[in-house]
Amino acid sequence: MSTAHPATTSPRVAVVTGAGLAVPGLTLPDELLGTVRDGGFDPVTGLVGRDLRHKDRASRLALRAVAPALRDAGLLDGDGYTGPGDTTAVVVSTNNGILENVCSFADTIARDTVLGLSPLGLPQTSSNVIAGSVAMAHGLRGPNVTLCNGPTSGLDALYWARALIVTGRAETAVVIGVEPAGDIVTKLLGTPALDGAVALVLESAAGAAERGATVRATVAGCARAADLAGAVARAGGLTPDLWLTEAAGDPAGPRAHAVLDPAAGLGAASGALGLLQAAAAVAHLDEHGRHTVLATCGGPEDDGVAAVFLTGPHHTP
Repeated sequence: MSTAHPATTSPRVAVVTGAGLAVPGLTLPDELLGTVRDGGFDPVTGLVGRDLRHKDRASRLALRAVAPALRDAGLLDGDGYTGPGDTTAVVVSTNNGILENVCSFADTIARDTVLGLSPLGLPQTSSNVIAGSVAMAHGLRGPNVTLCNGPTSGLDALYWARALIVTGRAETAVVIGVEPAGDIVTKLLGTPALDGAVALVLESAAGAAERGATVRATVAGCARAADLAGAVARAGGLTPDLWLTEAAGDPAGPRAHAVLDPAAGLGAASGALGLLQAAAAVAHLDEHGRHTVLATCGGPEDDGVAAVFLTGPHHTP
């Protein structure tokens, strides 16, 4: 990602109208900020059903996060997706989503040669299987993109979703961060991993207004740079009320009234981290409509830092 999308006065503005989770023990995005409820998503019971047959775990998690996000945005009813299918994009962020699938196929080939493979499982070895599954399930025929971009992947997905809307390539974008857990993933990362997904619905501000949707947040600026200070400056350099990050101790970080890591305790979130931060930002802005929230991913040991500013519906520049 070589360019930035800073805060802009472009007539095409990307806004968030829905958010959904499929994270063990959680139900709504405000729980990422500390709200406590009983129950929550249970993968044992939540990842079964006729609609999920023959799908890999990452796709099943993604589908379970997308449905409440679309419902939250007012774009899903008993007959299915009610938005503009031809101009709705799907952007997925995942770094380990198909790792278990690929390793399983490699083991089968080593043991039984290619004759032991099942054609039903072959699509699950494609990194784009998750985005394809979501698009086919809801009839979304716009641009379809998967990012496997390391620690910044989740916020990079927001960058590209916003770009698709601002440039007129899409009117709506379903943005998903998903990472399935498993023995192979845990062995690779060396630590317990997130087993969940998060989804946001982005729309053009004009499109949201036309259908009377509730705007939850505006994606005010996105950027990627070599370091934290550069990414924040390129994304617009706004003053955040809340900074969502894993790098709270970074001296180059901006001054903020509060700093929080919403993914703490969920396991290594990898490609889902940036979308978990964005969902937490939406929950915060539901309560503080004039605030600005900054989300950042990546650090000195990575190949870059991504930054996204989200502002509330009543924010005054």
